Amino acid sequence: MDHKAGYVNIIGKPNAGKSTLMNALLGERLSIVTPKAQTTRHRILGIYNDDNHQVIFSDSPGIIEPSYKLQEKMMEQVQESLTDADVFLLVLDATDPNALTLGGDAFLSIISQMQKTDVPVVVAINKIDNLSQDAVQVYGTKVRALFPKAEILAISALHQFNTFELFQTILSLLPEHEPYFDKEDLSDRNLRFFASEIIREKIFENYSQEIPYSTHVTIQSFKEEPNISRIDAEIWVEKESQKAIIIGKNGKALKKTGTQARLALEKFLNQKVFLSLNVKVKPDWRKNESLLNKILI
Repeated sequence: MDHKAGYVNIIGKPNAGKSTLMNALLGERLSIVTPKAQTTRHRILGIYNDDNHQVIFSDSPGIIEPSYKLQEKMMEQVQESLTDADVFLLVLDATDPNALTLGGDAFLSIISQMQKTDVPVVVAINKIDNLSQDAVQVYGTKVRALFPKAEILAISALHQFNTFELFQTILSLLPEHEPYFDKEDLSDRNLRFFASEIIREKIFENYSQEIPYSTHVTIQSFKEEPNISRIDAEIWVEKESQKAIIIGKNGKALKKTGTQARLALEKFLNQKVFLSLNVKVKPDWRKNESLLNKILI
């Protein structure tokens, strides 16, 4: 069999650049990206296809020490990504002096599991555009001590430096296998999911402190017509005070977020979008396990 296929599971701390890297490798913007940590909540599959390969990239939440149920569920998805990989892609932030040594028990446990695995490991030292060449070499030496058998590459996902070389390395490590998905598929997620993620991205960009982390976006209705998509979305918050902040004075904050989300959706869907946003209070939704089991799938 000449065809190769496999799961490449991307792992790292928050803000290491995992989502930016997956988007760069795919040439598609599937994972949302913001400067805030813990933007990614779901495990998202992005699928690359050519005649001889199918690469299934899995972007997982950043590794953290969970402090409430939502974060616990996010870490369950990270643990799941350790069980079904054909290649591990560990993304490290070269600008973080503690990227290799600190990060709590969760991070150190995952690093330990990856050191013991027989699955090929690729380490991407990201954001090297912010360091000197000598500093990158020192960092690489430290990584080599932790992962003596790994393929190690210094990259900039944002500027797509060395990402082609990284991609070729990944292709070389894939096992021979028939495609797992249809060759036309770009992801395992549907348009409703991506619509909710795009809206959530704009919330992260427009609000500060705890507000973005207290929100969830659910798509109530998604109607595709020949020349327009009509989307009704609901933004969940935990408190009335948060609802007031999301809406803003005279509705200006929500209108700004809605406009930005609509424009991003039109670019993603390549057609006009009518977007309706409503805000609903769901007290302590981040601690409601039965509710989280429904939305974090």
